Amino acid sequence: MDEVVIVEELSTKSSGHVIGRLTLNKPKALNALDLDMATIMLDALLAWQSRSDVVSVIIDSAGDKAFCAGGDIVSMYRSMVEAEGGVPDFLETFFKTEYTLDYTIHNYAKPIVVWGAGIVMGGGMGLLCGASHRVVTETSRLAMPEISIGLYPDVGGSYFLPRLPGKTGLFLGLTGGQMNGADACFVGLGDNLVAASEKEALIERFIEHQWEQEDLANQATHLLSSLKQPDEIPHSNIEQHLDLINSLCEGNSAKEVVTSILQADVKGDKWLSRAQGTLQKGSPITMHLVYQQCQRGAKMTLAECFQMEVNMSCRCGESGEFQEGVRALLIDKDMSPKWKYATVDDVPADIVEHFFSSPWEDSQHPLASLTQGSSLT
Repeated sequence: MDEVVIVEELSTKSSGHVIGRLTLNKPKALNALDLDMATIMLDALLAWQSRSDVVSVIIDSAGDKAFCAGGDIVSMYRSMVEAEGGVPDFLETFFKTEYTLDYTIHNYAKPIVVWGAGIVMGGGMGLLCGASHRVVTETSRLAMPEISIGLYPDVGGSYFLPRLPGKTGLFLGLTGGQMNGADACFVGLGDNLVAASEKEALIERFIEHQWEQEDLANQATHLLSSLKQPDEIPHSNIEQHLDLINSLCEGNSAKEVVTSILQADVKGDKWLSRAQGTLQKGSPITMHLVYQQCQRGAKMTLAECFQMEVNMSCRCGESGEFQEGVRALLIDKDMSPKWKYATVDDVPADIVEHFFSSPWEDSQHPLASLTQGSSLT
């Protein structure tokens, strides 16, 4: 049986150093991140962190379609069915491991290069966004589409979405709007836009480089800057529509912002129309969660955001909304989720607040050990 993550140590040709490489290896499942994959990656990163011979890490994936299309929500669905309205043990374990992995990537002491070609969604965004060197290509399709399944943009979204230019983070979280490589670089979630054919060249350069122990990040930046760009640079929809996005999202409540987006005349623009349609069909509870996480997360440390997200994610697991969203999309595939509330206006404030309450005492919190004061690199 193939390993779900291929863990390699690539010896450099001249300096005696090592490049760690993690390759997500479930291409038929679009490399969706499961608990085993997250555990393997976290263990490898922690082992490499303390070794002076490991000078950088490359995270990529098998296949051309996707870097990572999200998390293993089918396993989550099964655990929610079995828990019958409680917080599923599996969800607690999964989110604790996944968020610890993401947090480790954000705060890693060595350069981490993520090759974000193809589909990068949900859990894939968690792996990409925390990396010191985020590579996107002309094939990249990035999104946080959790509104369609009754979850919310987790994996650190509470931290990175409100820190994007203007109101773009709130808009992307509410609409699941897709970003191409140019969009990712414009909003600051991508560092290098290179040709999709350049992955082997990247690995070659890292192996052949004469690594010095000082300024590892700058050496990685220099190596990536030598890669070829795509023949055709994608057009950035976000840059084109930034003023409109900001005006649509300036309301003081989830209801105001959602109403503004849904009432906007975007006919004739395929990207905006698709974003508007996704919001229209999305979970009204999620609409409130996205608005609140952007409001709260803007003032929180990275550690605090992940701690809040474990609370939110486990509450989503017990609420039934997330379970229903996954059922409609991936289990029965009827694409007709029966949301608990018909509109954003129908969701009571106390219901929203419950998602931000912790199911645990402080000392029992799954991410109690995360250090405070950390920031996005």
